[in-house]
Amino acid sequence: MFKFLKKNILSLAQFHHACRALLRRLFTLKGHQLKSLLGLIILNSIVVISVQAQVVTAIHPPLQNQEFRVTLLGTGSPPPTMRRFGPAVLVQAGGQNLLIDSGRGVTQRLFQLGIKLGAIDAVFITHLHSDHIVGIPDLWLTGWLEAAYAQRKGPFRIWGPAGTRSMMGYLEKAYEWDITQRIADQGLKAENVAVQANEVADATVVYQSNGLKVTAIEVDHGDLLKPAFGYRIDYDGRSVVVSGDTKPSENLIKRSAGVDLLIHQVAAVQPELLKDPVYQVILDHHTKPEEAGQVFTRVQPKLAVFYHFVLLGTAKIPPVSEKDVLEMTRRTYAGPLVLGEDLMAFRIGRDAVEQIQPIAK
Repeated sequence: MFKFLKKNILSLAQFHHACRALLRRLFTLKGHQLKSLLGLIILNSIVVISVQAQVVTAIHPPLQNQEFRVTLLGTGSPPPTMRRFGPAVLVQAGGQNLLIDSGRGVTQRLFQLGIKLGAIDAVFITHLHSDHIVGIPDLWLTGWLEAAYAQRKGPFRIWGPAGTRSMMGYLEKAYEWDITQRIADQGLKAENVAVQANEVADATVVYQSNGLKVTAIEVDHGDLLKPAFGYRIDYDGRSVVVSGDTKPSENLIKRSAGVDLLIHQVAAVQPELLKDPVYQVILDHHTKPEEAGQVFTRVQPKLAVFYHFVLLGTAKIPPVSEKDVLEMTRRTYAGPLVLGEDLMAFRIGRDAVEQIQPIAK
């Protein structure tokens, strides 16, 4: 009986179920057995209440009616730094929570925002490099739990390039034991861990709901890295484009016409490192600051934002600084520009894009 209680310290519903079962035997226990049981019940209550309370800590103001909000969950690249988690962008509008990429730490960032993992309506993957997808298993499986920070109802829906269906099929096989055991042991519902994987093509509307429209944009991440995509999200006459990983892309520029907010990746390497062909290859797959400035100048968004910083260095040669990135970009672009940070949020209005200030602590 005590083993039953211990393994069910997972959710409020399971706690109530355990209590009902235990109360039927309560009067058969005496002395120290009864005290131990009551103590464990109290401990379980504390754990459940603390988990429930942790969910409500949001760092930004609540969404307003008809608001179109974009939050940078992760602005980093493969280096596992605490300042910049893996690439991920949250788009909220029309009662929908959409995620562009699912890099390292995406669940932690959603938790910090007070957003349930199960409240993500759809995930859109730009390409299948590991730094853009490594957070998928955590979001998918942790979001399936009954705990207050999770609670997905319905399948995990994901869109991405060719290979996305295969990837998700292999993940289902990899986690088959975990899924099977949680269904049998905890009574979790199979329909809430089911996967709906879809593959996208250029210039196609891949998602549409409550006035929110997502269009795939094929970009150029290199000859051997095809296909790769950015995404344009339109809502109520307003729009955002997220570039994903790309070299300067004529197709992205074309599909970004009239966009309010353009979120674009950037890469830079110290010149002396380019003697090593590895660094040159990496740089050739991305957009340099001066090139990004040229993209911004042609698109003329209301606001340009850098994310997914690929700034490479070594122990002896430090990476290009963010100040240098800004200065290099200013050689080719004079418009409004922000160097993105994790958890930075923007509100896309009718006339302007404004940065949302965090709630004062």
